[in-house]
Amino acid sequence: MKEINIIAEIGINHNGNIDIAKKLIDIAKEVGVNTVKFQKRTINKVYSEDDLNVPRKSPWGKTNREQKNGLEFGYKEYKIIDDYCKDKKIDWFASAWDLESLDFLDNFDLKFNKIASAMIVDKDFVENVANKNKHTFISTGMTNLEDIKYAVDQFNKSNTSFELMHCISLYPSPPEYINLKTINKMKKVFNCNVGYSGHENGIAISLAACSMGISSLERHITLDRSMYGSDQSASLEPRGLRELVGGIRKIEKAMGEEKLGYIFEEEKSIAKKLRAHIK
Repeated sequence: MKEINIIAEIGINHNGNIDIAKKLIDIAKEVGVNTVKFQKRTINKVYSEDDLNVPRKSPWGKTNREQKNGLEFGYKEYKIIDDYCKDKKIDWFASAWDLESLDFLDNFDLKFNKIASAMIVDKDFVENVANKNKHTFISTGMTNLEDIKYAVDQFNKSNTSFELMHCISLYPSPPEYINLKTINKMKKVFNCNVGYSGHENGIAISLAACSMGISSLERHITLDRSMYGSDQSASLEPRGLRELVGGIRKIEKAMGEEKLGYIFEEEKSIAKKLRAHIK
């Protein structure tokens, strides 16, 4: 079984604090995560003026604009993240939420792009990501079959490698909505690698997904689920992330090969002892 690419999504759970971002990178590296992921938005492109002016009490002020700006990292912070991840020898990338942010990420030599579930319906955006010719994770939450097919067609046309990410955009996602069997359906319909982007509580469902031959697993992470932020409650704290990574690596070993009627050398002496009474 090929090793699953475990992606720890920091997203905006750093709360605009570069030290928190570094701590989360440290935790991800320590427990054996392959890649960390952030989110990048051009605030005035993603949100309307009316939306930004809506009153909203947060640690950064009294309007939605102040909250959104407070959560957003710019070039200075991402250069620190880029250098820090290189030093830690862990990959990072980010999901762009607009074309300006997509181009902004070209400032860094990143292996991956990500099309978030919110963005897969934006055909112009999908085409631009496909034309970047960089391996891309395409999340499929809130998305119908036609939108997924359009994205797949664009990436095939551009000859850009990709994988679909089965995803339910509820935070947290109720188990009865998750339908892990969709992973196998996606593989058959689109003939591509399929990963899982989970927003459920706990690790059981993510571990189950890993037994279904997924290529990547993405989960949000946080220092503390009680921290301020919309994604915190559906995120894994350090202990949960450690247990998840350990469980995934055990599953990979246990899946092994398709061996029928095979007796391990170590079993032979035990078989002789336990069957000694059989004539």
